[in-house]
Amino acid sequence: MALQAYQSTFEHSVAGVNYSWWLEQQAERHQEQLQVLQSQQPQWAYQPVISILLPVYNTPPTLLAECIHSVTAQLYSNWQLCIADDASTSAETRQALQQLCAGDKRIKLVQRENNGHISAASNSALAVATGDYVALLDHDDLLSPDALLKVAAAINQHPNALLLYSDEDKIDGQGKRYDPHFKPGWNPDLLLSQNYISHLGVYQRQRMVNIGGFREGLEGSQDHDLVLRFTDGLQSQHIVHIPEVLYHWRAVAGSTALGSNEKSYAHKTGLQVLQQYVSKQHPQASVSSTAGDYYRVVWPLPSPAPLVSLLVPTRDGVDILAPCVNAILEKTDYRHFELIILDNQSSCPRTLEYMQQVSERDERVRVLRWDHPFNYSAINNFGASQAKGSIIGLVNNDVEPINAGWLSEMVSQACRPKIGCVGAKLYYPNGSLQHAGVILGIGGVAGHSHKYFNGNALGYFARLQLVQNLSAVTAACLLVRKEVFEQVGGLNEEHLKVAFNDVDFCLKVREAGYRNLFTPFAELYHHESVSRGAEDNPEKQARFQAEIAYMRQTWGPQLDNDPAYNPNLTLAYEDFSLRCLSS
Repeated sequence: MALQAYQSTFEHSVAGVNYSWWLEQQAERHQEQLQVLQSQQPQWAYQPVISILLPVYNTPPTLLAECIHSVTAQLYSNWQLCIADDASTSAETRQALQQLCAGDKRIKLVQRENNGHISAASNSALAVATGDYVALLDHDDLLSPDALLKVAAAINQHPNALLLYSDEDKIDGQGKRYDPHFKPGWNPDLLLSQNYISHLGVYQRQRMVNIGGFREGLEGSQDHDLVLRFTDGLQSQHIVHIPEVLYHWRAVAGSTALGSNEKSYAHKTGLQVLQQYVSKQHPQASVSSTAGDYYRVVWPLPSPAPLVSLLVPTRDGVDILAPCVNAILEKTDYRHFELIILDNQSSCPRTLEYMQQVSERDERVRVLRWDHPFNYSAINNFGASQAKGSIIGLVNNDVEPINAGWLSEMVSQACRPKIGCVGAKLYYPNGSLQHAGVILGIGGVAGHSHKYFNGNALGYFARLQLVQNLSAVTAACLLVRKEVFEQVGGLNEEHLKVAFNDVDFCLKVREAGYRNLFTPFAELYHHESVSRGAEDNPEKQARFQAEIAYMRQTWGPQLDNDPAYNPNLTLAYEDFSLRCLSS
């Protein structure tokens, strides 16, 4: 069967690839790429000076030496190291600083008279920086030897870059690297959930100066505050992600690398930082803690509440349809919606009787007939044309809400002007994950993020628990403003009658300039594809293969480079595991 053949192109989960083994596998290719880059460097039109800000306070001399050596050993030499000693009380630290800074004119040492904490110390370092860009380095962490070379190369490739950031990993007391964080590209809503930018962060110096540098009194979340203020008003082309590990975060006692509970004050400060930021966008927006000491922004619903038109295509199958419709009507705290059952040639007397009864029982329910061969895209386009609401909801007839606030959450997100499609978190009846957003390229076209994971799992760097921007979400439960739906021409009823029409739609919405979004705070059960059945005859198989071909022909480069994912992560599995050379 065609669907099974497609699904067989990737596995749903795999035992995690050992990071040390992965690094060994990548070493030869990495070295070859590095040699090419070094040979190209003399021809670069721009050789930017990168000033590294290094606040220091009572750092153990051994760790401090390793940190500074990671700068002096850089393959790119056009750098400046700006060290601000925040009035260290350790004589060993002060002595080590004098010795380590001697003999290299590129190193500037500022001795602060009073301890002002990390923001004040970082500002002291910024005050003596003269580079075009500034990079942030903690006093016991390490840069990879090629870090600044890769940054300079990215600046030459993206001359409009104002902020650049890389992937990162951790390093333990024995020097072993572990826990790599392979990040997505620019993801504004994920940044409101966690500071995923973090290390290595490189900022255009003049803009950093213009916004006032670091704000004092926000210790623990000063970097998060900085990146929020720095990126405010920037376009995506100003922010560049370098998908390589260029920074090693030292995991020692007292470091947040070991866990957020090492600096509990940082989370409290982070709530303050985010509340100040989102309040500027909407005074009624609020910020709260969520699983794993991350953040959730609750956006207010408009007043008056917009009418939502939930479109539910169906054909017979009352045993599937009735639980779906009844649950939506009974369990949804957002009341201002209409539920349009799109009847695609039902003939089952029980189904027809149920549709009549429920439409008579609840004035929010309408039944519209669509007397044509099954075409998911065409059915929903018809429903959207008949919808009275300003928000369209694409809802499968085999979903059931879990939390009463599911629709309120999705509406609050969909009403934000820059947001396009909003997707929900869907579970199989046994509680495992069915959908937490769509990742492009998996299996050649697309797959579901973290499919089959335990329903309570945090996911890859907590992404199962966080609102975030994704390239696509499933139409099994998708909200979008009607004006956006119409702007992109709705679903593709000519080429994508059954499969991938939601991915295609989301990509059209993204190309129109909107951010698609996944929220884990709208939760529903999904009895996947129960009503449509299997791809079990030659006609269906041919149609499915044609849909795959259309997606590859239309969106090939986008499918192979999902900005919400990372090229170091696999396209063979749905579990965010490491990508091997063969995959």
